[in-house]
Amino acid sequence: MSHVLTAPSVAPTGGPALPQAATPTIGARALAAFPAGIANGEYGLPPEALVAIARGEGARLWDTEGREYIDFSMGWGSVLVGHANPVVAEAVRLQTRRGANFAYLNEPVLALAEEIQRISPAAERLRFCASGTEATMYCQRVARAFMGRPKILKFEGAYHGANEAGVTSLFPSRNLPFPQPEHTSAGTPWVDAELLVAPYNDLATTRAIVMAHRDELAGIIMEPFQRCTPPEPGFLEGVRALCDEAGILLIFDEVVTGFRLAYGGAQAYYGVTPDLVAYGKALGGGYPIGAFGGRAEVMELVSEHHIGHPHYVWMASTLGGNPVSATAANAALAVLRQPGTYEHLHTLGETFRQGLRQVLARRRITGRVIGDGPLAQIVFTGQKVNDYRSTATGDKVKARRMMLGLFERGVFINPMGTKLYLSVAHDRAICAEFCDRLDGVLASL
Repeated sequence: MSHVLTAPSVAPTGGPALPQAATPTIGARALAAFPAGIANGEYGLPPEALVAIARGEGARLWDTEGREYIDFSMGWGSVLVGHANPVVAEAVRLQTRRGANFAYLNEPVLALAEEIQRISPAAERLRFCASGTEATMYCQRVARAFMGRPKILKFEGAYHGANEAGVTSLFPSRNLPFPQPEHTSAGTPWVDAELLVAPYNDLATTRAIVMAHRDELAGIIMEPFQRCTPPEPGFLEGVRALCDEAGILLIFDEVVTGFRLAYGGAQAYYGVTPDLVAYGKALGGGYPIGAFGGRAEVMELVSEHHIGHPHYVWMASTLGGNPVSATAANAALAVLRQPGTYEHLHTLGETFRQGLRQVLARRRITGRVIGDGPLAQIVFTGQKVNDYRSTATGDKVKARRMMLGLFERGVFINPMGTKLYLSVAHDRAICAEFCDRLDGVLASL
């Protein structure tokens, strides 16, 4: 453990100086408080690289030591409108004076629900919770109850939050035969019996699994744009038709894609409507929020008027729909509705991805740049990337070194090697700044 030494103190009596305890560093304090020194998980930084963020503005962050970072994590994509967006900040300031949480119906959350209903054809009825993890969990639970069947199918490599299905076959390494799940996380033994796994972008294999298990399968949960991999033409439409044919429910996890690829999310962007949909991340403008919705007959199962009925689904969230998060969400959506927002996000994203490709070519490094809209990822492989296993062919050691090198050069990024997030606060200059720093990192590799 490292320490910062301070000048010795003088005893009050004027006698000899008394030793003063050294002030621990941010890193030392964090390691004493959190596993791996991380308060909310996933970053996995080396102990010497631990920092604490003091503030953010737009697409930049500053840590407690005053160091500035360009941010390409953006709160894991939750701050699509930029840090400390003035529209969101002012709306939240006014709401906090009226109360932070009533755990009950309030006008901001009602207005938010009505706006989501307006743009989401899947959301005939809605419920709110506090995170995307909860939202995807409730969608799976409702699907099982509505269909009266125990199993859910997910696609290998997809993340649906920290619930059991979300963390199963997330980073598999054994290439088990489909539809057998692989445990990415311990403590999830029941998934072996109740979760099926299929390869993303492989409609034929998915169809074979669904038809073999249709009598026990409640539905399919999927990220329509999985992690940073776009769907092949016709894949989403094929999954939708397959669910209809098999008589099962289709769940879209729009925690990432919602309000990011288009104002209407993946449903609008790809023109495919699921039976249930989950939202989170960018919906809250940086504040904690989750929501899920679906066909009225399906969502009716969470109605408290049905308590005691065998198909009733318990659903309650103390902070779900709190007026502060709902107010932040309404303000964020107002920002996203501004003319030109999505043209900016898509044009900037394509420019950024092209810039990344140019850096790879200049340094003669084999790699693929994937993504769409305001999302990008570098995979150090020469193969086409269209599913988890092709992504897994990438050089993970090189990816880790690249991410840590960027972090050291003032790019705030997730060193686990996942996607890069842009926001409405990013521009061509900051993307060029990223590419310049990336060039320096790759030169050192």
